[in-house]
Amino acid sequence: MNTYVTGNTIKNLREAKHMTQAELGEKIGVSSKTVSKWETAKGLPDISLLQPLSQALGVSVIELMNGEQITNRNRSSNLLRAKFYVCPVCGNVLWSFGDAMVSCCGVTLPALEAEEPDEAHTLTIETVEDEHYLTISHPMTKEHYISFAAYVTTDRIQLVKFYPEGDAQTRMQLRGRGMLYWYCNRHGLFCQKR
Repeated sequence: MNTYVTGNTIKNLREAKHMTQAELGEKIGVSSKTVSKWETAKGLPDISLLQPLSQALGVSVIELMNGEQITNRNRSSNLLRAKFYVCPVCGNVLWSFGDAMVSCCGVTLPALEAEEPDEAHTLTIETVEDEHYLTISHPMTKEHYISFAAYVTTDRIQLVKFYPEGDAQTRMQLRGRGMLYWYCNRHGLFCQKR
């Protein structure tokens, strides 16, 4: 990721909007020469211009600084395409329906990639009345623990947050076909089809 907006990004976004340098400059209150300096890397926009510049170009400030537009291609609302993110600073658990630019505590978070569980991260499921009892046999210390478990179907997400020194056990209604996810703070995200 770029640490600041690049001239090439401004140029590409401006041209995609079919605007001249003069038209862009007029929208944000600068001259066409100023826009030209930005696009040829002979200068950078002042930080106070990032919000008006991003609005004029039809993107968010984060997209402008990253140099990539985020397009929602997930029009079918299939939650099975959900992606999970965990903040390494505060432990916040976030999820999205598809591609997203997610940040927490000033850190841009990558989407977690789920793996097949290994022997140290197995999940057992017992049926109890109309629910299922999930147990993850795993150490639950302050340094090494399961952070959350989630069950994702095409139309629902059930997420349960676990805390260190507690148990990694919960009840969930596992209806229909879906994916079970659980996250170890040291070893990452694991998944299992249901």
